[in-house]
Amino acid sequence: MSEKDDTRHSPDRRFTRRSLVLGGAQAIGFSLVAWRLFDLQIVQRDRYAPLAEQNRFNVQILPPRRGQILDRNGRPLADNQEIFRVTLTPVEVDDLRAVLAQLHDVVPLTNDEMSETLARIKKQSRYSPAIVASDLTFEQIAKLNLLAPSLPGIATETTWRRRYHGRDSIGHVVGFVGSVERFGVNDDPLLRLPDMRVGKSGVEAGFEKVLRGSGGTEKIEVDARGRRVRTLETIEPVNGRNVTLSIDADLQQVVFSRLQKERTASAIVFDVRSGETVVCSSAPSFDPARIADGISAPDWQSLMTAPDKPLINRVVSSEYAPGSAFKPVTALAALDASVVSAEERIQCPGHYTFANKTYRCWNPAGHGDLTIHEALRCSCDVFFYEIARRAGIARIAAAARQLGLGAIHDIGLTEEEAGVVPDPDWKRGNFNAAWRASETLMTGIGQGYLQATPLQLALMTARIAGGQSLVPTLEKRNLNAQDQTFRALAFKSEHLDIVRGGMRAAVNEDGGNDGQAKLGDGRPAVAGQSGTSARRPRKTQMANEQRPWQKRDHAIFIAYMPADAPRYAIATVIEHGGKGENAGAVLTRDILNLVLDRDDRSHAGNSAVDGKALPRAHMDQTAG
Repeated sequence: MSEKDDTRHSPDRRFTRRSLVLGGAQAIGFSLVAWRLFDLQIVQRDRYAPLAEQNRFNVQILPPRRGQILDRNGRPLADNQEIFRVTLTPVEVDDLRAVLAQLHDVVPLTNDEMSETLARIKKQSRYSPAIVASDLTFEQIAKLNLLAPSLPGIATETTWRRRYHGRDSIGHVVGFVGSVERFGVNDDPLLRLPDMRVGKSGVEAGFEKVLRGSGGTEKIEVDARGRRVRTLETIEPVNGRNVTLSIDADLQQVVFSRLQKERTASAIVFDVRSGETVVCSSAPSFDPARIADGISAPDWQSLMTAPDKPLINRVVSSEYAPGSAFKPVTALAALDASVVSAEERIQCPGHYTFANKTYRCWNPAGHGDLTIHEALRCSCDVFFYEIARRAGIARIAAAARQLGLGAIHDIGLTEEEAGVVPDPDWKRGNFNAAWRASETLMTGIGQGYLQATPLQLALMTARIAGGQSLVPTLEKRNLNAQDQTFRALAFKSEHLDIVRGGMRAAVNEDGGNDGQAKLGDGRPAVAGQSGTSARRPRKTQMANEQRPWQKRDHAIFIAYMPADAPRYAIATVIEHGGKGENAGAVLTRDILNLVLDRDDRSHAGNSAVDGKALPRAHMDQTAG
């Protein structure tokens, strides 16, 4: 081998080549690391700096206090009760079960409660406090604060629990709160708090956004294990706004007591001048306090399955065929269409023949020749069959909608139903069938497909009485009633006067169907109209009182008073007829007397302290 070959393959030369390769690889590696550091720290600084901050800081949501629900006089129907509770932050504890065992000496926990707490902790963030027990006494809180150094992760705090006043009489109006069952990505972060409560029904649900308020935040510095080091910034929550309702708690109580005599019934009263809801009552009902305090599963199931359905607010959720209570609408539609005049007389022989079919009047002997005033007074079916045929379904439906039927009015109760104002388009959309002329006749007397809630019937009555498109509300308005103005109805004033005169005659003139609604000597005159929501099969001739209770007709009554200067409008419904003849008129009379009693005491400056203080002098004639 030559000298040249020995030099080329010498160990020193091979070492130098490997060093160059290794050094180059290291240089490339260091360059990549340097570039990555430059990329993270300089190029993408705006992206990663906030993420790094979050490793040092933790932001917690502070819940607001829920707003109160008050009656029109400022008395609480729903407020908040201060309670003490103890929480546990899992990240600060090494042995959760051991800490809970120590806590047991002060706050007794059953094995089931302990297991439930541990299961709840596993489902949530280790950095979020978990509620261990609520409703602690002051003595328990004091002991826990003394033992704080030996109880890692344990903290005590003051919170609030919803409290209700008024029991069953305000159950449907106020409603109740409950846990958040589900939430979306864009929902209020407050809803993710484990003890957050939201409105489930009534005003609690209808005014949820204003009652809830908005949450605050607390920014805290934490160590590498997530433990609190110090509080850096606190933004206080904004408590929910108080909601003052237009109802009077005392009046609501005595009206509910009266409704309870009818088994299943409802009543709503509007102030014709302001649109405020004076009474909104449905029986049977429920006590929201019983639910708020933690109702048992069997008790809740009992409420859900009760035959009389106490959880349903019949004022806004139940729909009925209004029967003859709808005849003022048909009258307005016919007058507006100029197909009948105040002077025209129509013969009622006790039946009406149309398209080879006979339709009966409620009075088989007939009413003879009638004007529209007299037809409203005695509620003649034949008269309204004829003017409904003349006016047509389009005009009748338009009049009904103008008076508030077939729509949701959003007074603050989420359970409100829209009812049904039928017409050819509605029938085509729901049954894919053509409208029949005979269906116009049935709609004209408030039967057939027509459906309305008591709220809508009371609103219809208030609009007829006041001649304005009154907008109802359950919240007390700040304006004086005299300052509240609404858009005038499209009906001519003389046509409204004809209908009002007929409704007044139904209660106050000889031959009127609804004399039971008279309030008594010295009291204002009432204008009204009764209705029967038919429940029986068409061929059944059995009297209402002879049928099983569930198959009896519903008794409906609408009215306003005073008849010459309307102040209040009312609608009442007694499901399955109630007790006695024209029970709806009797119920309406009693409630209007209670409203007047309330006004008399208010004018005298002697408000009742509780519901029992209101007089019942005008209830001595109550049926049953």
